[in-house]
Amino acid sequence: MASDATDWRTTETRQHTTAGDSQTSGPAHVPALTLLAHPDPDRVGERLALTALSFGRAIQLSRLEPAFSRPQDSAQHEPLPLAERSISRQPIGLSGTGLAGEVQVDAQATRTEVLVEGEVVAGRRVLSAAEVERGVVLQLGRRVAALLHPMLLPPPEPAPQYGLVGDSDAMVGLRHEIAGLAPLNVPVLLRGESGTGKELVARALHDGGSRSQGPYLAVNMATLSPSLAAAELFGAARGAFTGADRKKIGWFQGAHGGTLFLDEIGEMPVEVQAMLLRALENHEIMPVGSVASQKVDVRVIAATDARLEAAIAEGRFRAPLYHRLSGYTLQLPPLRQRREDIGRLLNHFFEQELAQLGAGEQGDDDPIVPPARVIARLARHDWPGNVRELRNVARRLALSHRLPTRQLLTQLEEVLTPTTPSLELHPPATAQAVAKLTPPPRRPNARRRRRKPADVSEDELLAALEAHSYRMRETAEALDLSRIGLYRRLDTSPNVRKAADLGRREIDDALEAADGDVEAAALTLRVSLQGLKRRITALG
Repeated sequence: MASDATDWRTTETRQHTTAGDSQTSGPAHVPALTLLAHPDPDRVGERLALTALSFGRAIQLSRLEPAFSRPQDSAQHEPLPLAERSISRQPIGLSGTGLAGEVQVDAQATRTEVLVEGEVVAGRRVLSAAEVERGVVLQLGRRVAALLHPMLLPPPEPAPQYGLVGDSDAMVGLRHEIAGLAPLNVPVLLRGESGTGKELVARALHDGGSRSQGPYLAVNMATLSPSLAAAELFGAARGAFTGADRKKIGWFQGAHGGTLFLDEIGEMPVEVQAMLLRALENHEIMPVGSVASQKVDVRVIAATDARLEAAIAEGRFRAPLYHRLSGYTLQLPPLRQRREDIGRLLNHFFEQELAQLGAGEQGDDDPIVPPARVIARLARHDWPGNVRELRNVARRLALSHRLPTRQLLTQLEEVLTPTTPSLELHPPATAQAVAKLTPPPRRPNARRRRRKPADVSEDELLAALEAHSYRMRETAEALDLSRIGLYRRLDTSPNVRKAADLGRREIDDALEAADGDVEAAALTLRVSLQGLKRRITALG
């Protein structure tokens, strides 16, 4: 967001509106409330522009007023008040303080329990401009949570959704950029932190352009063996290298007439980068072992979370290739910069996970929704793993949705604490199994005595593997085993498979289901990430 996003009092735009009005003479950022949690999950994401605060007028927020609207389709849906019984008819006051960007929350006259950033407010609480800029989480009663944040008014014209969830300013802007780039037959470089959804954006660029009827292929460069990367990308003639007993079709030939998505482009071997540059500039490739070049019609979309500029300085990435790829760059926003989308994203993933578990088919009219306290806690997290991390937490919530809220919050604190290993995708089978994963305390400087492999039960082993995403070092530490001891225990387990036993088709199916995410595929296959990478390399 812009640095002056919260300075809605000093903007040149003059907004002669009330709290429910959105008529303005030009775009400006104003404070707004977006619903993160509501008993009716369809209402999550509704918002209320607090334009009256810009002119020193207070807003009274209660069960009966004012009305919240849906961002994209407000013309089809009548704005509605919160209409939640745990919120009093006696209003909560929201007002400005006279200082640009500040908002005061007044809970003196209401019987509604009000929490601001997890702390109960019985009187008044002044929120600084910096707090509002980051996004302030409000809990209203037992079942409603909202985010106070800046919002652009009037909003831009709607763009295609492209399967991307969320209506924050950052996501609306990203959709407009996709709409502008999708029809162009040019390379695009996607940049952003890990887990921000680069594969989804690459797919949107393909589906929104003239190549949508052509093939779309995705390859993670980090999974390719340096010695075989050229053959994988550009193909190989028969006899080009040992084991090449027939002609090999590369990714470029397979994507002819369509789009090739190269994820983790910073991991591409330097020797192959020159070949990619030639393919981008001349639309020609040279299969390994061939004496004739081939014309290809492929749009390349690349992605990275690495600092390519540093890689260029270190000689690990070619500057001409970087400049060829970065002519059109899309920067994907991290989740902490679009907190107002967290409620909708969580519900989206939560419903998907419940459907896979069959837990959503309850035969009654009450939807299963995460408790508002849980969602409010998640909205305050900084999400270093971004949307991927949120998806993993949604899976944990779906598996544990019958637990009491207090127990859920306790588990989430463990997951969200930076010093605790992240429970990605596959959480522990039971809370009891998790409790067994903490080794007993040891005296300082005492000689470490590891457990015997035979002392680890099958349930404990499986829970530890899933809790630590099949990472061997963390799993061994959690079970208080040596690495050798863990491998010996794995050899005796009838339920743990080795990556070396996987076939090419099973791996390809898992990668396709995970949208090319090797880490997610490893968790789906229930093998270690390094083991899967070695198996992919071995299979060629």
